[in-house]
Amino acid sequence: MADYFIISTFRSTRHADATADELSKKLKKLGIKSPTPEGRPKCDWVIVDAGSIIVHLFRQEIRELYSLEKLWDISFDNTETKLA
Repeated sequence: MADYFIISTFRSTRHADATADELSKKLKKLGIKSPTPEGRPKCDWVIVDAGSIIVHLFRQEIRELYSLEKLWDISFDNTETKLA
């Protein structure tokens, strides 16, 4: 399980793939060992596991299809949660 999810939308599969690479490099520099991002080579939905934080990188169409926000009935209208 994770304490937090970060859900973000990207313009293209290449954008998501490059972001996952950069995120993995930065986590490594901070001393956070994370496994290789999942969801490659297709990159419609890439997951980066940073331990207690799981980062979801979506293409717009795939994010709308799975609607993770609805799965947990999250509202982004309050001040405690923010839309990525």
